[in-house]
Amino acid sequence: MQDLEQSVLSAADRLVAAFARHDRTSYFSAFAPDATFIFHTLDRPLLSRAAYEAEWALWEERDGFRVRACRSSERHVQAVGDVAVFTHRVETELEFNGEPATADERETIVFRRASTGDWIAVHEHLSRQS
Repeated sequence: MQDLEQSVLSAADRLVAAFARHDRTSYFSAFAPDATFIFHTLDRPLLSRAAYEAEWALWEERDGFRVRACRSSERHVQAVGDVAVFTHRVETELEFNGEPATADERETIVFRRASTGDWIAVHEHLSRQS
């Protein structure tokens, strides 16, 4: 169980690190093409990685969106077979049109183990920190 938990945490670390660098290519490659996304900041779910990529591009163009840093804490992994649920508290330093902003949120990322043994994200749910 310890090895499984560590491999999921490693996948989560890579995903969070890519997000923190605003590295779109590495970040989005951590998600399956059919991954789904629910964000408290949107009025609708995003039902594919491509839909999220389009939304991200819109944020960049319209809002001057940029990720400056991201810190993960209060991490937990729950695994059931080839599926793992990763939950954490995430504090993100952002920029919108040159103005700094900070987001303090809770996030759940569901991972699926691929046939290669790698963990790929298939769902992300972001909520306000209460």
